[in-house]
Amino acid sequence: MRILDALEKRRTHYDINKDLPVAEEKVRELVERATELVPDAFNMKSSRVVVVTGEEQDRLWDSIYNVFEGKVPREKIDGFKAGYGTILYFYDQDIVHHMQDQFPSYATKFPEWASQASAMLQISVWSGLKELGVGASLQHYNPVIDEAVRKLLHLPGNYVLNAQMPFGGINSHPEDKPKEDISKRVSFLK
Repeated sequence: MRILDALEKRRTHYDINKDLPVAEEKVRELVERATELVPDAFNMKSSRVVVVTGEEQDRLWDSIYNVFEGKVPREKIDGFKAGYGTILYFYDQDIVHHMQDQFPSYATKFPEWASQASAMLQISVWSGLKELGVGASLQHYNPVIDEAVRKLLHLPGNYVLNAQMPFGGINSHPEDKPKEDISKRVSFLK
């Protein structure tokens, strides 16, 4: 599939289930390959990805619900928990600090560049999941959940959480995305 076709077909799927329409190994291959192929400023390789499934998936979303002490509706959290798994996107702050020390002229930019690399990885994986027939959405409960996630999954403190992507089988499809007047956001100048 061409990249623009994949981006066009990628949609936010909130209504997902634990019935993955492909072998879990296909998701693993996608995540690993995308992580290897997505570029990163100065080739710093700052992105870190953790995929949780099974009991860890349920424990993750129960933990997230508990962090918010009921301020996020249980039904919303249970919708994410209903998926087969969740892809957690991080960047390694130790790598960023090392790059800042090595290239002080660019020091203030490395955290931003690490987040950009993570974002490119997120859209690549999300589009790839769509190609596999897997539904997903992108969530941002960080930084409120950061410490709870690190503790639950025994992750190092240098992992900075960027986003959560619950994924699974698709129960229902979202409505078609309306076309926009893209000239309001894109200009070509000569």
